[in-house]
Amino acid sequence: MNTIILVLIVSNVLVSYKGFQDILFFNRYKFQIGKILEGEKLRMITSGFLHGSWLHLGLNMYALYLFGSIVVNHFSTTNFLLIYFGSMLAGASYALYRNKNDHYYSAVGASGAVIGIVFSAIMLYPDMELILFPIPIPLPGYVFGIGYLLYSIYGMKEQLGNVGHSAHLGGAMGGYVLTIFLKPYVVNNNILMIIVMGAIIAGLLLFGDRLERGFK
Repeated sequence: MNTIILVLIVSNVLVSYKGFQDILFFNRYKFQIGKILEGEKLRMITSGFLHGSWLHLGLNMYALYLFGSIVVNHFSTTNFLLIYFGSMLAGASYALYRNKNDHYYSAVGASGAVIGIVFSAIMLYPDMELILFPIPIPLPGYVFGIGYLLYSIYGMKEQLGNVGHSAHLGGAMGGYVLTIFLKPYVVNNNILMIIVMGAIIAGLLLFGDRLERGFK
């Protein structure tokens, strides 16, 4: 396992374990709209190392291990961390924007950062086979990526489950933009995928507010 991935996994485990054991610590550093708007911006980073359960932590770290191992081989440590933390901040920022009127909205997890890494891997290898639950069949990476964006938009609109769909979307945007910025050649790996993903992201940024009004 690459050293930087190991450091990120260990950091997530240690901080999450502290949060499991200490509710005051958990509440002090979780993502919470009201506190962030009052100036506690550090929560946008610290919340990315806290998790709601061992299962939540395990799934995120497993995804980081699988996809991070692919991405880290194509970037310097600095640029890999730029994608990871850039996606984390993009996820937190988009969640903050989408939920800015709900001061009690809170969330935890490395999902924004990890989804950014997943999308970076897909852009590097668009033909890799992945499974988009609940569809139990392997899909090419470019189909998974596009499907995940559309599902997350639907999930955000319908508020499906106890899932931070807006943070996932923000993380995906971060991974998409930063990977193209750092490795422009990925555009040639699957131009159609890049265009479709870009169009979905642009549409979400331009017309996302209409989700709250049910597209009326």
